[in-house]
Amino acid sequence: MLRIPRHIAIIMDGNGRWAKERGLPRIAGHYEGVKRAEEIVYACQELGVEFLTLYTFSTENWKRPKEEIKALFELFENYLTKKVPELKEKGIRLKFIGRRDRVPKSTLKVMNYAEEETKECRSLTVILAVDYGGRDEIIRAINKLLNSGIKSITEEQFAQFLDLAGIPEPDLLIRTAGEERVSNFLLWHIAYTEFYFSPVYWPDFTKEELIKALEDFSCRERKFGAVL
Repeated sequence: MLRIPRHIAIIMDGNGRWAKERGLPRIAGHYEGVKRAEEIVYACQELGVEFLTLYTFSTENWKRPKEEIKALFELFENYLTKKVPELKEKGIRLKFIGRRDRVPKSTLKVMNYAEEETKECRSLTVILAVDYGGRDEIIRAINKLLNSGIKSITEEQFAQFLDLAGIPEPDLLIRTAGEERVSNFLLWHIAYTEFYFSPVYWPDFTKEELIKALEDFSCRERKFGAVL
């Protein structure tokens, strides 16, 4: 029987390599990656997943060529602007985590629009990590904590200062393209998350590949440090 995680997080890796192997520019891989993200979002909704977090643009991605970064944000803006009405109609809520002080103003405007338009949707919450890094999130949370004047704090209280406050921790983390590392993604939140590493490049990670990950997840026995 397929066990459906309440929250899935995905590191969408391999767009550039997918394009390179086909003699295409890297941005072509990102275009295909966006198409795949849409397919996986709707597949998760169909399967009954409540939360889906996608690693969209990391704090380290600023090291990429300026032309690629510019094209990525333009793709991001154009896709969201076009798709928000459809996502809203389907009951899908959009939420963004990460820094907002460095993204282009036009991108931030679209992000705010997407969050506002879908804030009442409850079928599936899609969380897009934009200019996000796990270490950066923890540092930002500590600075909020220091500014609050609190002197002592529990893990549960600290979690309320993080970007995913109020959202359950991921049950399953998927990374595509054969790499087996977390790359500074949701460092606090994945303490007891199950990992699944797929050899498939993200543009080829179809619903069928998602089902494979869920079948593997369904065979896991999650103890959370206890003895069952």
